[in-house]
Amino acid sequence: MLFIRSLLFLLIQAVLTVPFSLLILLAAPVPALPRYRFIRLWGRGVIWLARWVVGIHFRVEGLENLPSRPAVVLSKHQSAWETIAFQQIFPPLSFVLKKSLLRIPFFGWGLALFSPIAIDRDAGREALKQLESQGRARLNAGFWVLVFPEGTRMAPGEKGDYQVGGAWLATRCGVPVVPVAHNAGHCWPKHAFLKRPGEITVLIGPCISTTGKKPAQVLAEAETWIEAAMQRL
Repeated sequence: MLFIRSLLFLLIQAVLTVPFSLLILLAAPVPALPRYRFIRLWGRGVIWLARWVVGIHFRVEGLENLPSRPAVVLSKHQSAWETIAFQQIFPPLSFVLKKSLLRIPFFGWGLALFSPIAIDRDAGREALKQLESQGRARLNAGFWVLVFPEGTRMAPGEKGDYQVGGAWLATRCGVPVVPVAHNAGHCWPKHAFLKRPGEITVLIGPCISTTGKKPAQVLAEAETWIEAAMQRL
């Protein structure tokens, strides 16, 4: 049944993605925020499918910690689930992602219209300049910015090296950081076809002020909170 459910989920998701991508292209002339709200309907459909086809539920703790103005979200990264579900949990988000993803047919086209921050991760300091210029523009437009500081998906129980980019953007723009922990990898593992039923818990931590702090200090505070929270999951 696990195989059949996962296969059914994949097939329905594919059928949903192709025509929706074409609809998204028609929404290209629409301003960024209204366009985002339309595009995230796809994500809502995928999360609904995950719930009713595979049996993946989720709950959120700490919504009261969200500030009233745009912020940088630093989150654990375990699967594709959080890139979809966070669209439903947080205010409009701009994702930091690799430019190469925008070249994927249908999926990449939709991503390009989602107002992402697309950077060349191999460009060194130039990547930081791309992050700051695009990130500042998104924050000024009313978007929050989502950064996965470990840079790639990590299996449950694993920890990657936290990179300073997100904290650097937050300090440069004078916005707070919101740390987030979750255990999505238990139900939706990275690079795995099989999806497992269960409840995903998302923990949102207290805001971290960037005023008068260096990026390394902000990152250390976020990393400490996230990794401690992961021990609760």
